[in-house]
Amino acid sequence: MSVQTLYTAATGMDAMQTKLDVIANNLANMNTTAFKRDRANFEDLLYKHEVYPGIQDSQQNPTPVGVEVGLGTRVQSTQKDFQQGTIEQTGRNLDVAIEGNGFLQVNDPVSNSFMYTRSGNLDINANGQLVIGSAQTGRLLEPAITIPPDAMNVVINPNGQVMVRQVGQTQLNQVGEIQMASFINPDGLLKVGENLYQATDASGQVQPGQPGLQGLGIIRQGSLEKSNVEPVREMIDLITTQRGFELNSQAIQAGDQILQQISNLRRG
Repeated sequence: MSVQTLYTAATGMDAMQTKLDVIANNLANMNTTAFKRDRANFEDLLYKHEVYPGIQDSQQNPTPVGVEVGLGTRVQSTQKDFQQGTIEQTGRNLDVAIEGNGFLQVNDPVSNSFMYTRSGNLDINANGQLVIGSAQTGRLLEPAITIPPDAMNVVINPNGQVMVRQVGQTQLNQVGEIQMASFINPDGLLKVGENLYQATDASGQVQPGQPGLQGLGIIRQGSLEKSNVEPVREMIDLITTQRGFELNSQAIQAGDQILQQISNLRRG
């Protein structure tokens, strides 16, 4: 039985190591714009059933309980926490934050597919088009919005309408409209890095819409959404995970000591 203890405790150490990796990634991205923390979920493994519940005893009565020994644990999934992050005012006209549900949609030129993000640090490329990221490596906002070269000011209202004031004019002219996207299961989106998500069969089909309508959030110009990582919470998880790792390692040591004693008895 001590041999099984080694394998069972090893699954616990492996699961705790994965959780530590998740926590480390959360802490590393605590200052990443619009980052959403992950949570590791666990499930128990198969059981060794020595006596099944309800089996008849010597008096032909069903036993109320059985004897079953678990064989360990594993990480079931890493689940995204889409809780709203703090909105920080930056004062920059091309910074936008989403207050509420939804994602901005961009066109990725490498994969020629749509990607989704909550990071709203917009910029203007050499063609005058709005991109997310730097003007050199940014991905085009979808649908594309072009800012005239003589634009003196850019105004983005909560409903996503993009307006500019051009040289020699006093009125604002609308040049485009930011659309947002939502998913029936945002937890099913695939994180691909660079603050981007990709749709999967688990997330369901993209549902485009206008900011402020159909359950979508609104746009806050001159602001950015901060990461929703809470350092104190992560540190508590880090401590409890470390203790779980240490306890599983101690179980391995205890199993090894029992095996050593059994081996000494055989030599005796």
